[in-house]
Amino acid sequence: MVPLLLALILFGTGFVLKALWWIAVIVLVVWLLGSVVRPAASGGRKGRWYRW
Repeated sequence: MVPLLLALILFGTGFVLKALWWIAVIVLVVWLLGSVVRPAASGGRKGRWYRW
């Protein structure tokens, strides 16, 4: 019973870490795209696409 529980915990942890890596890659791509393709603000300079 204990080895099965340990295997399930380790599998779950590995799956969560892999999912977090994919989320981090997607966020990085969106951030890079937003930095490249951002609208021009008033005054002719490039504005920020995020709020802060």
